[in-house]
Amino acid sequence: MRHDPLIPDLAVVTEIRTDTPDVKTFRVAGLDGKKPFVHIPGQCAMLSVPGVGEALFSITSSPTEPDFLEFSIKKCGCVTAWLHEIQPGQQITLRGPYGNGFPVDTAFAGKDLLFIAGGIGLAPLRSVINYVRCYRQRYGTVDIVYGARSKEDLVDSEEILTRWSREPGINVHLTIDRPQPDWAGHVGFVPDYVKELGFDTGKTVVMCGPPVMIKFTLAGLLSLGFSKEQIYTTFELKMKCALGKCGRCNIGDKYVCKDGPVFRLDQMDTLPDEY
Repeated sequence: MRHDPLIPDLAVVTEIRTDTPDVKTFRVAGLDGKKPFVHIPGQCAMLSVPGVGEALFSITSSPTEPDFLEFSIKKCGCVTAWLHEIQPGQQITLRGPYGNGFPVDTAFAGKDLLFIAGGIGLAPLRSVINYVRCYRQRYGTVDIVYGARSKEDLVDSEEILTRWSREPGINVHLTIDRPQPDWAGHVGFVPDYVKELGFDTGKTVVMCGPPVMIKFTLAGLLSLGFSKEQIYTTFELKMKCALGKCGRCNIGDKYVCKDGPVFRLDQMDTLPDEY
């Protein structure tokens, strides 16, 4: 495939995995069977279906995967509904990557990391987590706090339970919103669980989830003593065309698609209160 992020290329969906009742993960390769392009954890790509539409999605696979890209997609609109009905072998168009990604090789290097996710918000963080797992010696301890509405809504639960939670130096903390008969783990909302766990304030925080979860989790982290320079989040939901042309992702003097979607909390403080 051509490496031009402005021009869509044909790609093929080679594998589809059902994660939750409304989330599927799509594995994508070029028509030549090779990885379409190289990306940084946290970057996005535009998937389009001719005659149906196009939409921007986080790349959920790690850059360390040599042969494919993956996208975990929640069924919530025209394009996503169509994608949820396709079978492996379907061709789509793909362009990217877009955005700045997380500073995995600079600001994160040598740090203890705390990942906080809610619902489908785990998808953008999965790329970062698996990158850190691959280069484990470059980072300190890793804590992952992840919550969803129910046990069935936990995205990538098999990978979390059979791989992440079994690796030395990685601590996984799962929670669901309400009790279930077959759930023996923690019950409660992510912001409250983060405060309950009371993490050491030397950690670098990487967070993604619904805006309301981010709002209250940020407040909780600051009350625990974390500084704004330690906390990163992503605004990819604000992006539309990914080219800086449509203006939908404009916040003050920033375009999320060009200056983000990853921002530190202190950088967010310089933006107008529009999100």
